[in-house]
Amino acid sequence: MIELKNISHFYEQNEQVLHDISLKIDEGEFLFLSGESGSGKSTLLSILSTLLKPSEGELFLDKTNVNDIQNIDIFRSDKIGFVFQFHFLINYLNVYENIALAAKDEFKQDINSLLEKLGILELSKRYPNEISGGQRQRVALARSLINKPKIIFADEPTGSLDSKNSKIVYELLKNASDAGTTVVVASHDAAIEKYATRTIKMIDGKI
Repeated sequence: MIELKNISHFYEQNEQVLHDISLKIDEGEFLFLSGESGSGKSTLLSILSTLLKPSEGELFLDKTNVNDIQNIDIFRSDKIGFVFQFHFLINYLNVYENIALAAKDEFKQDINSLLEKLGILELSKRYPNEISGGQRQRVALARSLINKPKIIFADEPTGSLDSKNSKIVYELLKNASDAGTTVVVASHDAAIEKYATRTIKMIDGKI
């Protein structure tokens, strides 16, 4: 499903943040990418999710070399969901509209059922500033799931949440993995390890 071959990355000529990383991630796997701040885990996640092009090496997603993709935006829309530490919801759109904006036409009919699964259906007409941080993060998760992506990438998805809401997010990501979606989470929170099928620790840009 995902394969890295000899990935290295430099932010400046003398600042190497990733060192010759090769890795395979299977379909439906829930991979926990752990490490302290500065370990390189967020950079690696950015490369995995196509948001950053590596300085060296090759990335394959769904058996496709990313360098051969003609339109990366369409590829992301078709295959990838993103969850970040900050929800990036649009404040002048309500919950339903935030998700509908990201949804393809064939999946718009699924918005309410997805909100119900996430326990936030009653919030569909509210705006981001009218709901809690944990609820906003669940809306962001719904937005990432609505198009039924093959892969979900999450960077510190619970960094601003308490333990109760963090558990809800972890369980939802685990449910997505159990349903066949490949999930890759970068976080310093060790609590996620019990939900993951595999844990990889990053130290100084290496696995």
